[in-house]
Amino acid sequence: MSLIVQKYGGTSVGTTDKIKAVAEKVAKFRQQGHDVVVVVSAMSGETNRLIGLAREMQEEPEAREMDVLVSTGEQVTIALLCMALKKLGQDARSYTGGQVKILTDNAHTKARILDIETKAMRADLDQGRVVVVAGFQGVEEDGNITTLGRGGSDTTGVALAAALKADECQIYTDVDGVYTTDPRVEEKAQRLERITFEEMLEMASLGSKVLQIRAVEFAGKYNVPLRVLSTFKEGPGTLITIDEETDTMEQPAVSGIAFNRDEAKLTIRGVPDTPGVASKILAPIGEANIEVDVIVQNLSADGTNDLTFTVHRNELTKAKSVLQRVGDELNAREVSGDDSVVKVSVVGVGMRSHAGVAATMFNALADENINIKMITTSEIKISVIIDEKYLELAVRSLHSAFDLDKVEAS
Repeated sequence: MSLIVQKYGGTSVGTTDKIKAVAEKVAKFRQQGHDVVVVVSAMSGETNRLIGLAREMQEEPEAREMDVLVSTGEQVTIALLCMALKKLGQDARSYTGGQVKILTDNAHTKARILDIETKAMRADLDQGRVVVVAGFQGVEEDGNITTLGRGGSDTTGVALAAALKADECQIYTDVDGVYTTDPRVEEKAQRLERITFEEMLEMASLGSKVLQIRAVEFAGKYNVPLRVLSTFKEGPGTLITIDEETDTMEQPAVSGIAFNRDEAKLTIRGVPDTPGVASKILAPIGEANIEVDVIVQNLSADGTNDLTFTVHRNELTKAKSVLQRVGDELNAREVSGDDSVVKVSVVGVGMRSHAGVAATMFNALADENINIKMITTSEIKISVIIDEKYLELAVRSLHSAFDLDKVEAS
């Protein structure tokens, strides 16, 4: 017998019929002798509905009240799932984040988990009950309800698995695993049998929407075996693990192609080539709470510097306004912005022991006449910024160049 934590997202519990189907799936695991803790999201569309109600009341609702409101979505789902399980003859008990209790900091709408009490859950498991926990939420030390941000139910599931020392955390969603790239862009994309935490973390940070990045970080930190599966299709899914059993030398150079459409590029030209200029440019951007991603600095022929960096596309107008003020102070020649760019990345732990990955990537893009605007690298990834119109062509050409259409899934 093993202890399994299962998380079901909004599309998996989007209707009462789907909730009944989840109950049947959970009951089968119990019949096989497993202890099961289930984490659920709000029913599909419910959180957006609640946010819409809030906007009708107040243009910018207080964060504390927003947490009180949106956390009710998961409360509905946990109760309905327990009812469905009991109808199948399987005893179950529901818990909100505050009842568990999942203790968080007091950063409303984006709280972080500090501690989880497991006594009540273990007592229920010992009595043969399924424990059903509301995802996405917790409670801070003063008893106020908090939420973990969009996708926070993934983090709840992984955190519970870590606290309970579960044998596996299973994330059920509307896809049947992690693919070499988005199948909607490349129809030859293949499901991966396994992927490392490092690779999944890079994939999540670079635009893959399969898992919330905080959940992957949590799983890696506490070494929680994580498996992505489909609620609607039987199969082994993709196991995300440290993967110590696999020799890196045997890993393919690249495991996947990630991309992010939410990119924008800013350039400030003609700033002095003196120490501290980069700090003078980027510090005000950071103070405006704008995250900077790729950075490139070039020395111009006239002895001045050009600095280019990327931000989230939604932050372009705000960032450009800040940069314009900085440019005026530094007597910059020009400040420009471009929201028609995307980031495409190749990811793989095998890159550590395979030479020529960058050359293969750049040759593949050159063969399609795709110009690279910026490049950034880490130990297991290479990312490029290119024109948005070339996104799908770039993904398909790189997928083919690294033979990812030939990856064998179990």
